[in-house]
Amino acid sequence: MRIAVLAAVVSLALAGGAFAQDPHPTFTVGTATASRGQKAYGVLKVPPGADAAADVSVAVVHGAHPGPVLAIVAGAHGTEYTSIIAVEKLIGMVDPAELSGTLILVPLVNPMSFQKIVPHVNPVDGRSMNGAYPGKANGTSTERVSYVITKEVIDQCDHLIDLHGGDIDENLRPYSYWSPTGNPAQDEASKELVLAFGLDTIIISPDRPKDPSASRFLDNTATTRGKASFAAEAGHSGTVETDDLNLLVHGSLSVMRHLKMLPGAAAPVASPVWIERVESLPAQQDGIFYPLVARGSYVEKGMKIGYVTDYLNRPLADAVAPASGVVLFIRAVPSLVKGNTLVDVGVVKQP
Repeated sequence: MRIAVLAAVVSLALAGGAFAQDPHPTFTVGTATASRGQKAYGVLKVPPGADAAADVSVAVVHGAHPGPVLAIVAGAHGTEYTSIIAVEKLIGMVDPAELSGTLILVPLVNPMSFQKIVPHVNPVDGRSMNGAYPGKANGTSTERVSYVITKEVIDQCDHLIDLHGGDIDENLRPYSYWSPTGNPAQDEASKELVLAFGLDTIIISPDRPKDPSASRFLDNTATTRGKASFAAEAGHSGTVETDDLNLLVHGSLSVMRHLKMLPGAAAPVASPVWIERVESLPAQQDGIFYPLVARGSYVEKGMKIGYVTDYLNRPLADAVAPASGVVLFIRAVPSLVKGNTLVDVGVVKQP
């Protein structure tokens, strides 16, 4: 009898110890709660304020085994469709039975932009949805959405990937951003994530805000909170093409393998092109833009890369490359208003 009781006590103790080793038997983001080995769907509830309330869709894939928490977020600009569809694909592809750790998947931060087909900004308040972090609980729509994402997504994750996809007016070639902070361990961790993602062009952005209360960008908000994070772009001109889509999907899966969240080996890029700075050329007048170079082209400073006419086809100005380097994107539509960016040229870091 005493032996049986002792065995039962030991069994309970072992069971209790095993349970204690799992810090997240369930995981909740917004209204989505998943138990171990489950996938759950819900929304981030953004309460009303100076403007209307909003719901931001979220999925939680809570792996069968403990591990890191990775957030993958897209759709800050609701017409960067490739990034949105990439996260939609990941929601369906990742099997929680094979996953170690937890995925927080937010495919569309800016549903208002998506529904109304408005590039760059949230049409409710006219602000960029990737420029107001960490947000304000009592601010405008963009600030309140940013605040909820900071609290519900960023604060709960260990790592974050911010996906973008080349807006309607951006004929963009794929690239990632690596934002060193000066913290060697964190910088090396985020660099490894960017390399694991696999895009062959990486922009070095050391000038991102360092103040957590004024972080502005989504990935930078995670970075200022000590989480290895980065942003990646693939897609162009509002299209969803298979090659671009696969870059974002396969890159995300490769990061999961790097973090040991999925079985198999990561597929890091071997010899990326590092971009030390980006030079932009703004339009000096309204008109019609005619590009003369393609995304991904290498140009020399002063080279003619396009021209502007008035609405009667009378020449107004030549557009010339502001620096020597690779065309990261060139304006994809003819319509032009003074101040619009005509081209971004990435200056290649020399060995």
